[in-house]
Amino acid sequence: MFTDEQVEAAVRALSDPERFAGAERALAALAPQLQRVLAHALEEGGWFGGAHRSQVRQAVAEPDEAVRTQRIETLLAEETRMGMLVGVAVGWELARELTEPEPDDGDA
Repeated sequence: MFTDEQVEAAVRALSDPERFAGAERALAALAPQLQRVLAHALEEGGWFGGAHRSQVRQAVAEPDEAVRTQRIETLLAEETRMGMLVGVAVGWELARELTEPEPDDGDA
């Protein structure tokens, strides 16, 4: 795993606009594939299943406009956080897959 110092240094490096622009360019090419993986992970994890749809229906049906607005904003914030967390996990695993050596198939 990584130390706190290593993670902090990596986050600082990502703050460099040029470095992040390079990552954005690389991800733009991979976006369709990554989007499918992320959607699958969110669906398999049950993040957007029946319970979620029920919460959305309840929020939209709320008669009090202020409460309805607050519920919808909360749902959007939770969805964003969950998507980001699952997206990071997917990215982490993708990086691990790409950096691990190919398994030896025994043909050598």
